Amino acid sequence: MIDKDLYKAKVLYPFQEKTITQILDEITTNGKDFNLLYQLPTGGGKTVIFSEIAKRYISKFQEKVLILTHRIELSIQTSRQLTAINVSNKVINSEVKEVPNQENYNCFIAMVETLNNRLQDDENFLKGIGLVIVDEAHYNSFRKIFQYYVGANILGVTATPLSSNRALPLNDNYNKLLVGESISSLIEGGYLADADTYTYDVNLHGLKIGSNGDFTVSSSEVVYGNYFMQEKLLFAYEEVSIGLKTLIFNSGIDTSMRVEETFKKRGYKIRHLDSTFSDKDRKDVLSWFKETPDAILTSVGILTTGFDEPTVQSIILNRATRSLTLYHQMIGRGSRKLPKKDRFKVIDLGNNVRRFGLWQDYLNWQDAFRFPDRFLESRLSEEDDLQFEVEYEFPRGAEQIFDLEHLIKFDIKEEYYNCVDNGEKGKKAIDLSMENHFSAIKKSADDYFHGLELLDKLQDHIEHRVKHYTKCITKSTPNYHKYIIETYNRQLRQKLREVLEDE
Repeated sequence: MIDKDLYKAKVLYPFQEKTITQILDEITTNGKDFNLLYQLPTGGGKTVIFSEIAKRYISKFQEKVLILTHRIELSIQTSRQLTAINVSNKVINSEVKEVPNQENYNCFIAMVETLNNRLQDDENFLKGIGLVIVDEAHYNSFRKIFQYYVGANILGVTATPLSSNRALPLNDNYNKLLVGESISSLIEGGYLADADTYTYDVNLHGLKIGSNGDFTVSSSEVVYGNYFMQEKLLFAYEEVSIGLKTLIFNSGIDTSMRVEETFKKRGYKIRHLDSTFSDKDRKDVLSWFKETPDAILTSVGILTTGFDEPTVQSIILNRATRSLTLYHQMIGRGSRKLPKKDRFKVIDLGNNVRRFGLWQDYLNWQDAFRFPDRFLESRLSEEDDLQFEVEYEFPRGAEQIFDLEHLIKFDIKEEYYNCVDNGEKGKKAIDLSMENHFSAIKKSADDYFHGLELLDKLQDHIEHRVKHYTKCITKSTPNYHKYIIETYNRQLRQKLREVLEDE
């Protein structure tokens, strides 16, 4: 356990004290087996809040608390805060195989994969847990742990209550969402720095959407790795952020390394960081960044969570994303307030502001929690995808299963307009699309059941096509979209049964 004398407890802000009372009241009122999701923007002090909740829960209910994180840095950060407020705790890392002296601890902090491995070997690995707190609750990896704590309360904490997997919405696991302070109110209250946002139009032609719903790294590397985009990035930095401590977020490692090379040639102090760095090298880079006033740090997928450097003055989004969560996480890295820092700069080089609105804009998180698909569709309209001519990218290995050329050459929008121009019903385009999918499956299927398996592998592609079709129709609703998908699959299964069942 960490020495409590090394760390000082943080004084709770009034809104944090109010939040803690609200959450404990919800748990008390609703009793066991009640799961609550709490939303608070990055920089609002989630760790401070849920650490204090753990302390008061232990005192009130005389039961232990388990806190789940997905990165070791977050585990250590949480342990330090708990130690500072006199909560006996233990971090369950990969080296901890058993906890024989559990009576010495009231709280456990564990990385989800490590704990899952321990629980698979022994479902009673940790005893007496009454409350499970999930940090960064929008990640789906935590779900696998819930089965071991069915009788406990679960408190999820996140800045963006949207699941990382649209097929697994958060309202499947949480009974209620409690919305905390908004970004604008935290800025007005002096808790967060305000953002001055600068947008630069960029040509995102060539970006492709992967199976996770976001733009693929490979297509982003092509778009952002070219000379023109490197020059645009350099121009934007010199126009807006020159001399400011700056974080640059990229989609791919090659792009980030090229950014480092480009800026070094201009004589700027810059270093690159990605997830392949050793702990020692990572600490070295972050220490340099902290101590260098006008440092530039270009990174990939490593500083969006668990990184806290209040001296950051400028954020550059040198990437496009369709993830609202990632958008907020990246900008939030610059929102920490200091006595001489009440504003920071944001440079958007991915048309992200056009996609999501300004970071400070109001968002109806209750709507996002209750109706996540509708909430996302209203922001990730297919108009964005069509405007940037985004192409669907099949999952890796699909070329070994299907004749991709056969599938790719069919353009449902083109077929729709051809039908209309020829005086036929636009719905015929759906029938032609179905025939295209059917012939692709038939060509690869060994029998009917194998055909059903192949149909399942094409669900994302079917969804992609139907979305394009419904955008061609002026009177399309989410229910109609759902109806088409269901009908499409039902008729495909029937055709496969008729042709393949006897084979």
